[in-house]
Amino acid sequence: MKLGSILTLALGFLTAAHAFAAGGQTPVAAYASPYVQNSELELSSHSVMVYDQYSGETLYAKNPHLQTPIASITKLMTAMVTLDTQMPLDENIEITRDDIDHLKGTGSRLPIGAVYTREQLLNLALIASENRAAHALGRTYPGGLDAFVAAMNRKAQALGMKKTLFVDPTGLSSYNQSTAEDLVKLVNHAYSHYPDIRDISTSTDYSLGKHKVVVRKKKKTRVYWRDLAYVNTNRLTRNDQWQIGLSKTGFINEAGHCLVMQADIAGRQVIIVLLDAVGNYSRLGDANRIKQWLEGHGIGRQTMASPPASRGT
Repeated sequence: MKLGSILTLALGFLTAAHAFAAGGQTPVAAYASPYVQNSELELSSHSVMVYDQYSGETLYAKNPHLQTPIASITKLMTAMVTLDTQMPLDENIEITRDDIDHLKGTGSRLPIGAVYTREQLLNLALIASENRAAHALGRTYPGGLDAFVAAMNRKAQALGMKKTLFVDPTGLSSYNQSTAEDLVKLVNHAYSHYPDIRDISTSTDYSLGKHKVVVRKKKKTRVYWRDLAYVNTNRLTRNDQWQIGLSKTGFINEAGHCLVMQADIAGRQVIIVLLDAVGNYSRLGDANRIKQWLEGHGIGRQTMASPPASRGT
């Protein structure tokens, strides 16, 4: 599918989303708490939002309405649309040449012709941010990649994400764009209705099991069996000081380093969105500064009840 046709299709949905929102869709945060205006919190991320799921308060905001590329944060929507189909998670999907990244030239440890289940690809897309896995999920959607991207934009529209646009399931294109405010809506919905995404995205690692590796050297052939293992791209999932309920990272040059999380901090269930940080350590530093700031204010309160245990909506 050509990028031009994807953009034409996606822009149509973005226009429709603006019309939909004009009809009375209420933003996630209808007002700003005193913490937004008076906070001394200094963060390096260019666009930030911290949102209390229980009260609906915006605890902190920095350029929350700025539309910017979101890189692999896109894969959260990819996962939701995949689960919405209710297609069997144990169904086999073959990796093809169509799944190769020709836009950014990123590599992959998933060889062409290899077969994995939909569940395995979902794990790889959310935990390791595997681009071939995400593309294969979109490619095998009923109606193909065009229909998948259309479904992504329809869902964004339904969630009131007024300044969000999707053009592919990987996030490799800089035309996948959103705002911190819109991504709060995305994370809030994913956390509330998709337990699979909560469980997968917070896993510290994932393994595809033993795979045969053939090494040929000086006319000798040796066969090894190696564990094809992946670790979560968000290292905070391996930090015992954090109680994370959902997580996704993202990076391309145009987007900078991005991170979205749901977490329990100081008795609050909060959503943190960090976009366009200069480096990986900058976004992690921002997340830790937000955690320390919330804990330091002593503003804990009762959290919401556990979300429903459904695969999707």
